[in-house]
Amino acid sequence: MTPDTLLKELSGKLAEAMSASPAKDFEKNARAMLAAGFAKLDLVTREEFDVQAKVLARTREKLAELEARVAALEARLAEEAERTDQAG
Repeated sequence: MTPDTLLKELSGKLAEAMSASPAKDFEKNARAMLAAGFAKLDLVTREEFDVQAKVLARTREKLAELEARVAALEARLAEEAERTDQAG
């Protein structure tokens, strides 16, 4: 559950409980307090998490491609070295 979702849910429940009372200031203050508390927790949103997961997936794909290229180059170098040894 994201902080925004939790905050909205708690806010909604507080609003229900105090809709007929002069506790609107309490609701506003509670919302501000909860928002400040969540901000201190250094949380990320689901959207930010999903973006970073995609970046990581692309990075892994690129790494696999580069590893394959390095392996191919190493194999070619080894073949050339063998040819040079056999010719010499």
